Amino acid sequence: MDDVRNTAADRPVRVLAVVNQKGGVGKSTTSVNLAASLGELGKDVLLIDLDPQGNATSGFGLNKNQRELCVYNALLEGVPLAEMIEPVGIERVFAVPATIQLAGAEIELVSALSRESKLKVVLEPVKAEFDYVIVDCPPSLGLLTINALTAADSLLIPIQCEYYALEGLTKLLDSVRLVKTHLNPHLEIFGVVMTMYDSRTKLAQQVVEEVRDFFECKVFETLVPRTVRLSEAPSFGQPVTVYDPAGKGAEAYRSLAKEVIGRE
Repeated sequence: MDDVRNTAADRPVRVLAVVNQKGGVGKSTTSVNLAASLGELGKDVLLIDLDPQGNATSGFGLNKNQRELCVYNALLEGVPLAEMIEPVGIERVFAVPATIQLAGAEIELVSALSRESKLKVVLEPVKAEFDYVIVDCPPSLGLLTINALTAADSLLIPIQCEYYALEGLTKLLDSVRLVKTHLNPHLEIFGVVMTMYDSRTKLAQQVVEEVRDFFECKVFETLVPRTVRLSEAPSFGQPVTVYDPAGKGAEAYRSLAKEVIGRE
């Protein structure tokens, strides 16, 4: 794998945790398609699937049921993360898969030493090989998500353009403040991405305005649309940039990737 990736000990890397404790907002979709789009733009990307559901894993066509090692083994058994990094069939993009084994990690981490910093420790030896590390978080604020917040320098928050879009975000921001105070003083909100946008509805436009009022300049200009192709792509184990490369969903995530790079 070392001959595929460009390694540089002093290379700048951004560790992005894709987080929102509300389910169904497009975390895994955003993680997979942003990773693929950044790869298209010449960036070396590692996606870490920290969600026991493993949607980002299957979204890249990796079989969750045929993995000997997953991120669980790194967090709780000390297996080097490098041993479970896999290519996903897209140039410059790699993934650390999740399996159902990860479901027990929340309970097992409770009694673990330095339980909030496990991901940060295992990530340290490999992160300099990448331009971006994207961590797809579970839809909760448990210890797996806290590990992601401790390991990350930045947060990317997907918010769907629907009723109650901002519901629960106060709790997320409270958790971010706690992590910043006690575990990771460098943690910042890198950006907010609006997902499932339907330009035909007044509601979607109102939600975007509401979120922009709340987060101000943190909100990306790119609006990720609600499309059939974007919904279908995971079932074929492909990012939408491969499944429907000329479609609106692919265009949106390429635009988002350019914005992400532009914010550096």
